[in-house]
Amino acid sequence: MKVIQLMYPHQISHPNIEGPYSLAIGFFDGVHRGHQAVIGHAKKQAHEKNLKTAVMTFDPHPSIVLGQSKEQVFYITPIKQKLDILESMGVDTVFVVRFTSDFAKLSPSKFVDVFIRNLNVKHVTAGFDFTFGAFGKGTMEDMESLSNEDFGVTVIEKQVQEEEKISSTRIRKLLQMGEMEAVHSLLGRPFQIPGIVVHGDKRGRQIGFPTANIQAHEGTFIPANGVYAVRMQVQNEWFDGVCNVGYKPTFKNPDEKNLSIEVHIMDFNKNIYAEEVQIDWYKHLRSEQKFDGIDALKRQIEIDKATAMKYLRER
Repeated sequence: MKVIQLMYPHQISHPNIEGPYSLAIGFFDGVHRGHQAVIGHAKKQAHEKNLKTAVMTFDPHPSIVLGQSKEQVFYITPIKQKLDILESMGVDTVFVVRFTSDFAKLSPSKFVDVFIRNLNVKHVTAGFDFTFGAFGKGTMEDMESLSNEDFGVTVIEKQVQEEEKISSTRIRKLLQMGEMEAVHSLLGRPFQIPGIVVHGDKRGRQIGFPTANIQAHEGTFIPANGVYAVRMQVQNEWFDGVCNVGYKPTFKNPDEKNLSIEVHIMDFNKNIYAEEVQIDWYKHLRSEQKFDGIDALKRQIEIDKATAMKYLRER
C-alpha cells in the first residue's frame, strides 16, 4: 500500500500519484463499521470500473486546528494504526492530507479541483455527513454538483446499530466507560493498543503473578481504570491475559500519578523486555480497588485470572 502525504499549498503533487482512483474520503478515526461501509463501497466501485482503491484521511483532527474542542482530543486509531488497518482492508493508496489553517480556508470548489480532480479520482464515496471546504460548507450534494460529471459520487447513508448511529464519538464515550464488548461490536474487531514492554516495579512477580508492564505508544487512548480480559501479541504469537489499568492502590501512595498498564500473560515465562506488543481488549471485569493486604489481593487476582480465562476460551 502506498502512503502519500499531501499539504496545501506546498505539497499537492507527488510522483507516485497514478490512479485512476475510486476514493473513499473521511477522517475515519477508528475505521469502525460505518467507515468500513464507505471504504467497502469504494472498493466495489474500483472493482467494477477497473480503478485503484484509495482512501483520503486527514491529520491532525480538524478540531485541533480549528479550536472547536474544549476537551483533549484522543484518537481511537492513531495514524500509524489507522494505516495498518487500511492496508489489511486491501486499500491500494492512502492520501494523508495535513490539516492546516491554510487547508481549512479552501473553498469547496478549490478543494474539489486540488484534492479530487488533480489526484486522478474517477469516483468519490463518503458518508452522508461528510463536509469539506472552509467552515465545512461543502456537502456531498455540492460534491456532486461540482463534479461536472468528471467523476462519480456515492453517498453512504447513516449506519446504525441498536437504533443509534455508529460513530467515533459514540465509541470514544464507550472507551471512557470501559465498555469493551460494545466497542468491539461497533469496530468489528477488538479495541487495540500497541506498545512496548518496559521495566516496572516487579511487584507482580513478588506475589506470584508476574506481569508485563506496557508503555503504550504516544497518542494512544487508555481505557477506564480497572481489570480486563485481554489477548496480547508478542513475538508474533497471541496469548490470553488479564490486564490491570490504574495506579495499584494496594501498594502505592494515594497521590501516585503514574498510570500503569500491566498484563499477566497466561502460561507464559519468557523475558520480553523491549518487545513490541499489541493488546486486544475484550471485557471489563471489575474496577480497580484497594485491598486489605497482599493475601486479599492474591485471592482476587486468582478470581480475575479464572474469569478472564473462562471468558476468552468460550469466545
